[in-house]
Amino acid sequence: MKLVLDRYAYLDSPVHRWQQSYKLIGLLSLIFAFAFVQNIWLLPIMVVITSILFTLSRIPVSFLIKRLRYPSWFILAVVFFLPFISGENIILQLGSLTLKEEGCWQALLISVRFFCILTVSLVMFGTAPFLSSIKAMRSLGLPSVIVDMSLLAYRYLEELSETLTTMQRAMKLRGFQPKGFTHRNLKVFSQLTGSILIRSYDRSLRIYQAMILRGYGSQTKIKKRQLKSTLVNSDRFSLIATSIAVITGICIMILELVLPSF
Repeated sequence: MKLVLDRYAYLDSPVHRWQQSYKLIGLLSLIFAFAFVQNIWLLPIMVVITSILFTLSRIPVSFLIKRLRYPSWFILAVVFFLPFISGENIILQLGSLTLKEEGCWQALLISVRFFCILTVSLVMFGTAPFLSSIKAMRSLGLPSVIVDMSLLAYRYLEELSETLTTMQRAMKLRGFQPKGFTHRNLKVFSQLTGSILIRSYDRSLRIYQAMILRGYGSQTKIKKRQLKSTLVNSDRFSLIATSIAVITGICIMILELVLPSF
């Protein structure tokens, strides 16, 4: 499992030139506005805005598909049952299964919001080095504990994945063939899961002790960059882009309140 969200951070595009602190403000405004949407009529607007952002970022479509592959299975499992259990107006009935109109619209709403929010998030973190995103979050006043945990989680999730791959390879070399859900296979998988959890706990404990020995958390006052200083150092393009994104998010929320529900 390769995370590497910032694989295409070196590209030259308008979104890449957008200062990361301002980009977080602007795109998070759009994400919150998308999450606020409950009206079907606003879905095309969300898709158009997301498509424009993704096109401007110049990130390959294949990279987006790979990052959406596993979360899509989860959301598919959630929305698959909605058309059959939610609503009253029946569209189609096949035996005991009834396809309902309200459930179909809810499944469409959840799916589109999911796609748009994850795509905008990928653009937000994929168009700048991850360390720059961490510094930007710290400069905007996010608590240091949350920022540090985000950096450590991003750093060590990939190593845990490599550890899992190594253990699986060792199991195959010892003759283990996972065919079917037999009692023996389930026992081996449970032992593998337990071993991964124990190794993860031991590793996190060693990392924490190493951080404490290097003085982590001993300072009473931590000097932080303030948003005011970021405003001074920002360029005009970042200000304009952030203003457009924030105004767009506000307009979407206003339309959600004004437009009649579907």
